[in-house]
Amino acid sequence: MTSAPATAPALSAAALTKSYGSSVALAGVDFRIAPGESVAIMGASGSGKTTLLHCLAGIVAPDSGSVVLATPHGPVEVTGLDERGRSRLRREAFGFVFQQGLLLPELTALENVALPLMLNGVDRRAAEQTAAMWLAALGLAGFEARRIGQLSGGQAQRVAIARAQTTGAAVVFADEPTGALDSQTSAEVMDALIRSTTDRGRSLVVVTHDETVASRCSRVLRLADGRIVDEVVSR
Repeated sequence: MTSAPATAPALSAAALTKSYGSSVALAGVDFRIAPGESVAIMGASGSGKTTLLHCLAGIVAPDSGSVVLATPHGPVEVTGLDERGRSRLRREAFGFVFQQGLLLPELTALENVALPLMLNGVDRRAAEQTAAMWLAALGLAGFEARRIGQLSGGQAQRVAIARAQTTGAAVVFADEPTGALDSQTSAEVMDALIRSTTDRGRSLVVVTHDETVASRCSRVLRLADGRIVDEVVSR
């Protein structure tokens, strides 16, 4: 096992446990990620990787253990927040990219990307200006008025990446972000995801079954039966 460099973490977790009935999803997992680092989480179905991502992101509360996010105002214990506090943290400090994007088909690309900002109280004009900037940065200038059904799979995922970045999220979580894409489009989406996160000093957590995707990340963690069984610094 190869350990990561001892850098102050952007996000860390200690002794996370989570069970669903008699099924153990996490059995005492420790985790840390530094600013500008990317970590891939791999493992067979049922190994606990998505549960780990959900606990780190405050989507699911662990049964025990702690998750701490570093912020400019000091550390915030994610696991100490109520649902309202975790929801606010997800809106303001975390970004999300899922396998199918989870974009709103009735909205345009621009509106989908601007939505997180408007939910945080930014006026529509300013939100759409920021959204247009991110779409352009991800190679989608000229696609602002298209609805999601008018985009290719790779284009839709880049819209999802843009949406994850608009609030300045310190940590972006990506759950099988290339799972529905062909190999070439997958490579293009990973390029866009890395360029918009770690290249800007933000942290990226990726759950994936794809070894090629994992190899693009700084570190690879492998889970089995709710435990980290291997950790490799890949680059």
